[in-house]
Amino acid sequence: MDLKLSKMACGNLYLLLLIIFGLSLNVNGHLSPHFYSSTCPKALSIVKQEIAKAIKNEARVGASLLRLHFHDCFVNGCDGSILLDDTPTFKSEKSANPNKNSARGFGVVDNIKASLEKACPGVVSCADILAIASHDAVVHYGGPTWKVRLGRRDSLTANRSAANAFIPQPKFNLGNLTSSFAAVGLSFKDMVVLSGAHTVGFARCTSFRPHIYNDTNIDPAFAKSLQQKCPRKGSDNVLQPLDYQTRFRFDDKYYQNLLVKKGLLHSDQQLYNGNKADCFTKKYAKNQGVFFKDFGKSMIRMGNIKPLTGSNGEIRHNCRKPN
Repeated sequence: MDLKLSKMACGNLYLLLLIIFGLSLNVNGHLSPHFYSSTCPKALSIVKQEIAKAIKNEARVGASLLRLHFHDCFVNGCDGSILLDDTPTFKSEKSANPNKNSARGFGVVDNIKASLEKACPGVVSCADILAIASHDAVVHYGGPTWKVRLGRRDSLTANRSAANAFIPQPKFNLGNLTSSFAAVGLSFKDMVVLSGAHTVGFARCTSFRPHIYNDTNIDPAFAKSLQQKCPRKGSDNVLQPLDYQTRFRFDDKYYQNLLVKKGLLHSDQQLYNGNKADCFTKKYAKNQGVFFKDFGKSMIRMGNIKPLTGSNGEIRHNCRKPN
């Protein structure tokens, strides 16, 4: 009886939140999985090959590319703005607090772009490269697949102040996280499931230090082991896996870690802390198939945040600078 009630509560919560946030994202929008089928038919295979090569060279870079797509979409939509370097007229988003000294994988994007430019010059956008690369990285790590919608164009500028304001931060509590995702049209459920991307990748000591020293909703032994690697002062760039069990495997261990209070970041553990996120976290921890299915759907919705299409923006020749 309790289990049935729990499932009902979780389901009713989702419906209620959809109404509250007025989720009205058109999953397809102006984007299509077949956008390059005639203009650059080898585009997907080229990106896939480059991603496999990059991850073979450095195992964690796939997670870094997934993060780039996430951080790109939360700032003025999925427009490749995070890839731009400083120019005389604007400051790069790379130097915003959520990205400074942590956003990485730009060289891999450069390599993918160079290969695509050889095959079909001026056709595939940098914004679409991030969307395809994120999918291929997740699949390479053993995660789910989904039909990536394509057809985005690239921004002409970057917005560092917006990056500082809108990208979710490791210190966020549940309310902050919920508001951050709602601001870009994503639901509470999207927030919980997209956080599952932390089943791969690493975080710096400076990002998880507050959680391991100041919070009480963390396993004491787990906190102590992390404190030995991340002192109260110094060693800011020491890395630890976001999922201590399977750092290079895309699975549901991230949620299982939360159930035993072994989330690395303060924001991670907020998803299982005696609140309305608990039911989703428990569901994904117990059923990887459901997590995979929901993750793919949420990635499509995130990838559809305010894309530039038609004659808006441009197709950059170099992802680091406007044409």
